[in-house]
Amino acid sequence: MSPETEAFLRTVPIVDPHQHFWDLTAGNPYPNLTDRSQWKSFRYGDKNKLLRDYFPDDFLRDVAPHNVVATVHIQVGWPGDPLGETRWLAGLRARTGWPKVALGQAELHEPDVGEVLAGHAAESFMRGVRVKPTQYDDPKKKARNQPGSMDDKAWRRGFELLARHNFVCDVQVPYWYLDQIADLASDHPGTPICINHTALPADRSPEGLAAWRRALELVAPMPNVHLKLSGIGVPPGAWPVDQNLLIVRDAIEIIGWQRCLFASNFPVDGLCASYDTIYSTFKRAVADWPHHEIKALLHDNARSLYRIP
Repeated sequence: MSPETEAFLRTVPIVDPHQHFWDLTAGNPYPNLTDRSQWKSFRYGDKNKLLRDYFPDDFLRDVAPHNVVATVHIQVGWPGDPLGETRWLAGLRARTGWPKVALGQAELHEPDVGEVLAGHAAESFMRGVRVKPTQYDDPKKKARNQPGSMDDKAWRRGFELLARHNFVCDVQVPYWYLDQIADLASDHPGTPICINHTALPADRSPEGLAAWRRALELVAPMPNVHLKLSGIGVPPGAWPVDQNLLIVRDAIEIIGWQRCLFASNFPVDGLCASYDTIYSTFKRAVADWPHHEIKALLHDNARSLYRIP
């Protein structure tokens, strides 16, 4: 690596498009963190290290020595009160300046989805929603046209409302659902879709990675589909650097550097690796690429997609 590239990688600005804040002390409802009945299916195993407040000061300590200039906060989830989390976040942002923009929670198939989306849109820093449609962890159980799935007519009607607010839809599903995302993107080419966590390539067997690559190829032709390169720790909470370098490079080769975004998923992925390890892996994966492509992956693509001023 040349001295010029080393200097560039140390100083290049970063927009982290997937991070979380939470306040457990205030009694805010976060069942994903506090309800142990939901922990069994969590891909990183034990969540105990996450059971602490996490605020901008904590995040800024974690991100050193990287030049993080903005973030996109992704909903953690207040069941039954999705706008409550957005109001709490608005107060945090007013006090600290972080995050710059955010995505809220919405159940697109529910009758009140129009009111929920309008409530998010009332806050000027909201840029869309993150959704987790009906899905199964076992690809053999996958079926089409299930309630709450991306095939569900009610869910599709809710998705159509996103365009009214110029909203991005982040979708978190494993790779065996990318055929449904391809159909969704084709039917709604004006709504940006961002697949979360690299489409969850947890199965690192040759067969699993081949299936993951084939799934990415289904969405690659869709210009409104983007991919967050994040969430690539593996059970029970490890960060295999050499494997992850290949995952990152393969994903970018398939989707294209213009529609991929590096993201931390912090503090959740702190169960697998430090922020420095995660972003140093990202930078190492593309260190020999043109600087404008590296900057796009670290900064420009996220700033454009989420309309960060």
